[in-house]
Amino acid sequence: MAHIQPPPSSFSISSQLPNDSTTPPKFSLPVDSEHKAKTLKIFSFAQPHMRAFHLSWISFFTCFISTFAAAPLVPVIRDNLNLTRSDIGNAGVASVSGSIFSRLIMGVVCDLIGPRYGCAVINILAAPVAFSIAFVSSAEGYIAVRFMIGFSLATFVSCQYWMSTMFNSKIIGLVNGTTGGWGDMGGGVTQLLMPFLFHIIKVSGATPFTAWRIAFFIPGWLHLIIGVMVLTLGQDLPDGNLGALQKRGEVAKDKFSKVFKYAVINYRTWVFFVLYGFSMGVELCINNVIAEYFYDRFNLKLHTAGMIAATFGMANFFARPFGGYASDLAAKKFGMRGRLWTLWIVQTLGGVFCIWLGRSNSLTLAIVAMILFSMGAQAACGATYGIIPFVSRRSLGLISGLTGAGGNFGGGLTQLLFFSGTRFSTATGLTWMGVMAVACTIPVAFVHFPQWGSMFFPPSKDAKYTEEYYFASEWTEDEKLKGLHHPSLKFAENCRSERGNKIVSAPTPPNTTPMHV
Repeated sequence: MAHIQPPPSSFSISSQLPNDSTTPPKFSLPVDSEHKAKTLKIFSFAQPHMRAFHLSWISFFTCFISTFAAAPLVPVIRDNLNLTRSDIGNAGVASVSGSIFSRLIMGVVCDLIGPRYGCAVINILAAPVAFSIAFVSSAEGYIAVRFMIGFSLATFVSCQYWMSTMFNSKIIGLVNGTTGGWGDMGGGVTQLLMPFLFHIIKVSGATPFTAWRIAFFIPGWLHLIIGVMVLTLGQDLPDGNLGALQKRGEVAKDKFSKVFKYAVINYRTWVFFVLYGFSMGVELCINNVIAEYFYDRFNLKLHTAGMIAATFGMANFFARPFGGYASDLAAKKFGMRGRLWTLWIVQTLGGVFCIWLGRSNSLTLAIVAMILFSMGAQAACGATYGIIPFVSRRSLGLISGLTGAGGNFGGGLTQLLFFSGTRFSTATGLTWMGVMAVACTIPVAFVHFPQWGSMFFPPSKDAKYTEEYYFASEWTEDEKLKGLHHPSLKFAENCRSERGNKIVSAPTPPNTTPMHV
């Protein structure tokens, strides 16, 4: 792969698209024909692109904190509520199972109503659920609350959808990887935050069984604050909020039946459902078991086990953005085929290191294996959402939701198979989870785009298979006569970079873009 010179600022990554002399002055960042930003400036909070960027990852970060807030406190909670190993395992399954459904709903909400409302409302609704855990008195109540708070992880879908509508396709891997990774980082921060809050509250005079309950009020308040911020400060699309644009006739209202149809009949949707189940899925599962694993297996203190476990989630700060950035770099040279190879490599390596973690008998080796495993799994998550925006333009939200739900399904499945009950020790469960991750990454080889190719096969030789043909095929002839497919044609024009450097093609002038494909 050719060496890529870094841009002047390490915090400003450009898609290197040609300058557009017609760029509207109202945007602080250079944009393409869809008004999607062509650069990412981390320290900017400019409306609409960078403000949406920061609101999306912070909201997802908050939901990760609350969903896994109980995990590092399990040694205390299990004594207070007399939880069995089965209860703890079922609670872990429940925490990641709830958002299987909420992520599907969020995908539809994003497509039809917009990501801003979806993200804000679910954060606000999650607040009372987080507060209510302080009043749990039984195993059944504990499992129920963890199930409900897990619904908040649907903010991942709004996060990835939002970024896909705000940033150009050449940098979408990096942008989605960064927002998703920094949000996932909440799973690591909560491993440090909750034991710290527990300790402070206990030192202040509370008993251990009271301190853990009070600690949950912090995630609850975070949900309320970020929900209001998203609602008041965010914007759905570069040109405004979806509802306002629809009222002005600038954006057409779509039908759920059509969005649903083109999501479920696209076989790539289901391949990525499985793939994400064993990248994000294993990460979700690990967040539930890793602190207890180190605590019990190596006889560590609760705080020490939490600190080690936190490194798994904290690696998201750079590992998931790296996966997205690697996907973008591979696409620059090899197009979509490079993105697919990148995904297979990093996800397979993650599975191999998971096997090593389960077979490590020393604390040092276990920590090294865990860190390498986390980097592989998280980079795979970033690489996955470097591809998802190209699967469908019309059903992007629902396909993002289905893929995200696959992560939760995989997390719940592995938790149920390997970490619930006494059939497997935690170490054996980790080993078999790694084996499944390696095996379930193989289907990426079957993902084929006729206009771009697949891992082992080149693009179709039939000249009709262009980007315009692929994305316009989601619209009927009647819909094309009404011009409803025009946004898809604009998107197709900006996706030609997925051919890679080996095929050079001049952009189609806007006034000559075909009306019907």
